Amino acid sequence: MERFEVESTKKTPQILLDPDGTFKISGRSIHEDPSKFYDPLVKWINEYCSNPKNVTTIEIKLEYFNSGSAKYILNILQILSQLINMGFRLVVNWYYEEGDDDILERGEYYASILDTNFNFIEFE
Repeated sequence: MERFEVESTKKTPQILLDPDGTFKISGRSIHEDPSKFYDPLVKWINEYCSNPKNVTTIEIKLEYFNSGSAKYILNILQILSQLINMGFRLVVNWYYEEGDDDILERGEYYASILDTNFNFIEFE
């Protein structure tokens, strides 16, 4: 598999999907058509999950994301959480800015839906 990288813009997050099991999503995600942006990521992650590493780590450090993006982020996390059922380890690091209760609560909501442990990391 090839490494998948996308540089951030004012409306799209930076993406790094490395076949070594390290995934990063950071920045802002406010697409008018999130399927155009996220469908290639979902395809890549599905392919990765057919032959994953023993430990997969995803770091999500979004300062803002709209409802369309939220659905895709949840979908990505649902796909990755299936790794746990397959006997692999998934580490989810959810970053939120100090005082940003909205992003923290969204992460807590995802963790509860997926019944998966998240590491909540506050930064300044």
